Amino acid sequence: MVLEPGTAVPEVVAENQRGERVRPDFSRPTVVYFYPKDDTSGCKTEARQFEDRSDDYEEAGVTVYGVSTDDVDSHRDFAEAHDLGFDLLADPDGTVAEAFDVELRDGRTPRTTFVVAQNQVVGVYEGVRPDGHATDVLRDLDEAGLVDAAEQ
Repeated sequence: MVLEPGTAVPEVVAENQRGERVRPDFSRPTVVYFYPKDDTSGCKTEARQFEDRSDDYEEAGVTVYGVSTDDVDSHRDFAEAHDLGFDLLADPDGTVAEAFDVELRDGRTPRTTFVVAQNQVVGVYEGVRPDGHATDVLRDLDEAGLVDAAEQ
């Protein structure tokens, strides 16, 4: 079972698509979305829509991270092909997924999104439908009073 709202967020470190070690700051509003595989149809849709809303997320003070079990090279190719500016965290050994209690299925993470603030999980989305998810999460952050996204 994935981490539930109210649970402390684990400290994680992973390489992004540029090979940089990233330690997310979960004290501020953060979205961590797990997806199955780079450059597949649903994953492209989800990533592009988070990128399309990146200015809105940035203005709201929310950092977005995509995570899959693909490696740094795959993430780099995916990010370059789709002009993604946010960090994609490489989790080839499933360490980040395990920290969030996201169970691997055939070596891949199911679509699961965590909303984090003040070092705690404040929202969880399982069985995510990629289309519209980035907009739904931002709206939910606003409705929960975690950000001011009134101009979405």
